Amino acid sequence: MALGSFKKVVLGSVAFAIFWILAVFPAVPFLPIGRTAGSILGAILMVIFKVITPEQAYSAINLPVLGLLFGTMVVSIYLERADMFKHLGVLFSWKSWGAKDMLCRICIVSAISSALFTNDTACFFLTEFILKIARQNNIRPEPFLLGLASSSNIGSSATPIGNPQNLIIAIQSGISFGEFVLGLLPAVLVGVFVNALILICMFWRLLSDVKEEEDALYEIIVQEDSESGPQQSTEESKGLLNRWKRLCIYLGTVGMLVAFLMRLDMSWTALTAALSFAILDFEDAGPCLQKVSYSLLVFFCGMFITVEGFNRTGIPGSLWSLMEPHARIDHASGIAVLAIVILVLSNVASNVPTVLLLGAKVAASATAISPSKEKKAWLILAWVSTVAGNLSLLGSAANLIVCEQALGAHPSYNITFWSHLKFGFPSTLIVTAIGLALVYCYDV
Repeated sequence: MALGSFKKVVLGSVAFAIFWILAVFPAVPFLPIGRTAGSILGAILMVIFKVITPEQAYSAINLPVLGLLFGTMVVSIYLERADMFKHLGVLFSWKSWGAKDMLCRICIVSAISSALFTNDTACFFLTEFILKIARQNNIRPEPFLLGLASSSNIGSSATPIGNPQNLIIAIQSGISFGEFVLGLLPAVLVGVFVNALILICMFWRLLSDVKEEEDALYEIIVQEDSESGPQQSTEESKGLLNRWKRLCIYLGTVGMLVAFLMRLDMSWTALTAALSFAILDFEDAGPCLQKVSYSLLVFFCGMFITVEGFNRTGIPGSLWSLMEPHARIDHASGIAVLAIVILVLSNVASNVPTVLLLGAKVAASATAISPSKEKKAWLILAWVSTVAGNLSLLGSAANLIVCEQALGAHPSYNITFWSHLKFGFPSTLIVTAIGLALVYCYDV
């Protein structure tokens, strides 16, 4: 797309800059209105400045993505009520062989749960179990928290429902759920292993100093659950805490994943599963629906409009025209350049806007080489933009969720920007490079 008029370029850039500043720094002193309001402000400015028309703004909102995001949120809420995440938390320490073993379990469990329930959800519910174990055993939780956040990001790249950018990629590209998983699963498996290995090497001395008896950590969780026995037995007679309802929730979730594999529409499948769980609960769904992050859905609406307006200025297209000859995926140097561009943009502008800005352009460039390369380009974008979240503390919402929960639990549990970067920088580069080779070589 050619550059627009000077006025359109300037005003569109101003609107996008305001959106970007408030998205990256939501508490900026001169306008502390937060990410969601900042997203809406950027969208409104695009219309007021006549960068796009109101009709174009409405059409820019991707309803399938919003529907899928809403549906998976509701499903995750009902799974949490059915104690799914409590069971996953117990796996952290059941028959534990020590701190290194527990770290590996955290990496594996968080990766799997993120692929199925989104990385932010997994981090939100699993962090408390790690903090509980650390507090009871006087263990520094830093390596375990880093393992949770980083493995959640890596694991979430395995499925279209693992994170928001994958939702967008799956819907825009038309790649089926099964093809998406097959294309990225080898990279995810190796990536989680390498990431855990890096953590063990970096924190070897700390993990070696932790000594506990077998099952000691597991007994902590079991003991705390048993202490609340009378209250829990009372609650088990209500709603989703009945065993048969829990079983139905688990089976319904499996059915949803099977429907994804059968190439049914993902948005309507997730919405159907969410509504089925609400009906199964046979209670007012209001309390569950109130837990949905509507601010995130509104943020996405504003972001879709803002990014569409910025695209119409012609700036992203012009910049990509300069980079495209050097970022073709038909040779190693081109893949490396493309990966660097995605890594940098994902940490500067966040991964979801990066996917919206680059997705169609990267796919078109790959199609020009060969139609068979298009799917590969989308998968490369999904892999790099997701793993890029591990580079810095601000690179992913999952990182911030873990950090804020840890800091709220105890001031000494704080993970600083630099302590995260010390691990995140080498891990991201190594895992990204290995994964890129596997994604590119694997035939979908």
